[in-house]
Amino acid sequence: MTRTKTVRLILGDQLNEHHSWFAAADDSVLHVLMEVRQETDYVVHHIQKVAAFFSAMRSFAGTLSANGHQVKYLKLGDPENRQNFAENLFRIITETGAQRFEYLAPDEYRLDRELRKTAGILGVDCLVCDTEHFLTGRKDLGRFFAGKKTFRMESFYRHMRKKHDILMDGNSPFGGRWNFDVENRQAYDGKTPLPTPVLFENDVTGILQEIESAGITTIGGLADERLLWPVDRPQSLALLHDFIQQRLPHFGTYQDAMIADHWDMFHSRLSFSLNTKMLHPAEVIHAAVSAWKTHKARIGLEQVEGFVRQILGWREYMRGIYWHLMPALEKMNFFSHKAKLPGFYWTGKTKMACMAAAIGQSLKQAYAHHIQRLMVTGNFALLAGVHPDEVDAWYMGIYIDAIQWVELPNTRGMSQWADGGLIATKPYVSTARYIDRMSDSCSGCFYDKTSRTGGRGCPFNSLYWDFFARHRDKLAKNPRIGMMVRTWDRMKAVEQEKTLARAAGLKRDLDDL
Repeated sequence: MTRTKTVRLILGDQLNEHHSWFAAADDSVLHVLMEVRQETDYVVHHIQKVAAFFSAMRSFAGTLSANGHQVKYLKLGDPENRQNFAENLFRIITETGAQRFEYLAPDEYRLDRELRKTAGILGVDCLVCDTEHFLTGRKDLGRFFAGKKTFRMESFYRHMRKKHDILMDGNSPFGGRWNFDVENRQAYDGKTPLPTPVLFENDVTGILQEIESAGITTIGGLADERLLWPVDRPQSLALLHDFIQQRLPHFGTYQDAMIADHWDMFHSRLSFSLNTKMLHPAEVIHAAVSAWKTHKARIGLEQVEGFVRQILGWREYMRGIYWHLMPALEKMNFFSHKAKLPGFYWTGKTKMACMAAAIGQSLKQAYAHHIQRLMVTGNFALLAGVHPDEVDAWYMGIYIDAIQWVELPNTRGMSQWADGGLIATKPYVSTARYIDRMSDSCSGCFYDKTSRTGGRGCPFNSLYWDFFARHRDKLAKNPRIGMMVRTWDRMKAVEQEKTLARAAGLKRDLDDL
């Protein structure tokens, strides 16, 4: 029997079958995956998120074994599992007599620090390797914006388009434009057929029992113990194929639209597969661009550009922002907000129809698309003055695709503007008017979308103006949103008083809305 010389750690978001580590089997290398309480307990996760990660990890371990690789897999309930990376690794290396430890660079700052520390005390040679997934390095964005006070995604996106020759005609963008926002981001017309979601029937009965036996606290639900999310590469490719065939032709147009009874609309739902590295961003982009080139009569340039912007632009940009601003980003609170997150974020029980729909869907599916997260749940939390720590913990736990490198800059930077404008040029807040235009929630809501005062006035309306009144000193000079402060100033004093009184009452009784 070949003696183990090298132990390699694979984290739950590093399930990349095409990594160079796996080019050839080597009996002297032991690949280790582990389910640990350290990762299940640092926030309260959605039950589907925990089940999906464990199921995907187990599937990946099976694939490695089938391809001739040596694998040690620690399940949550294994007696030998010490429930944290450091102690498990120390025991495995001691028992095997391995002389070398290798690991893939974590995408989360906390794990990066922990594994660096762990590697230093294991007493063997250590090597950290690239995950071979992202299209940029950790420090690339910082170099790109060197000397700048703000970090605008648009300039980075154009740089990436040129660098990787995506949707380019020489040095110019196809169609003569870098983005098609005018054509995209429309309210749903009610006529375009909505595709049926592609769902999987992954039996996670055993995993659910193990989670329950371990006493792990989770949120959300899972119908019939069947996980609808992809847990391996073939399923992930099937989801990608469905998006290209059924959803891409209308993706850009309706990427911001919200329909309560259609939870995924034309969205790809590829974020879990991408963030666990079962899919590579380059292959996803290539599939979309190739489909456009082949079927231009059916897939408009504006549709594919909107999708490429999310993967090549926004995803890489957020990852770069994360590594450039950490660890300071995690503590930013520009508005000094202090409120607790209302209890209905954990139950979906609120008379606000838009919030009930977005939160209810999140609890049921462990998913909401970017506008539901930004302009509904995030919008309300910002207007209500919720502490960013509270918002971070909720987003980090409830969404299946939430890993800190993507969650934190999107939530603390984009959604809560806790960075004071390093990422976004303005706070993304709105009254009921925007939500009414982009969704079907307001028509049947308990609250009156046209009113900002009185017991039935929409909470978004009064809280919106209260937000500008509270933070006028920080927002009055903002070139994109300062005019709203001036609009507030022009309101009659009696209207201001009524609005602020309504907002004060709402903030006192947030749990009862």
